[in-house]
Amino acid sequence: MIALIIFLGLTGAAHAAGAESSPADTERGRRIFATCAACHRDAAEEVPNPGPNLQGVFGRPAASVPGFRYSRALRNAKRTWTEENLFEFLGDPQAALPGNTMPFPGLPDEAQRRDLIAYLKTLQ
Repeated sequence: MIALIIFLGLTGAAHAAGAESSPADTERGRRIFATCAACHRDAAEEVPNPGPNLQGVFGRPAASVPGFRYSRALRNAKRTWTEENLFEFLGDPQAALPGNTMPFPGLPDEAQRRDLIAYLKTLQ
């Protein structure tokens, strides 16, 4: 009986570990982006938005979309949007860059952040 309990515990731990390391899903990321679309676009459009266009955001310097008025926090960030920076920022924008004006509480779910970032990487 003890061996069965240990086995079940180990397989549960292995399943949980596998879930953490599962590859990001760009289709789920596209669906998550629907929340972002209230303020951001994922393609070049002439429609005015509260937030900058996110086409090409991955690898782009922060606060670099021409004509968009960024917060002082983003203008002074001196960062490029890498996977690590986006992961931190999307988790809690205010904690990652205090003083930014994005009215988004963040995505606490790490898998959702990975999926969203995978989608953002496709927007080149």
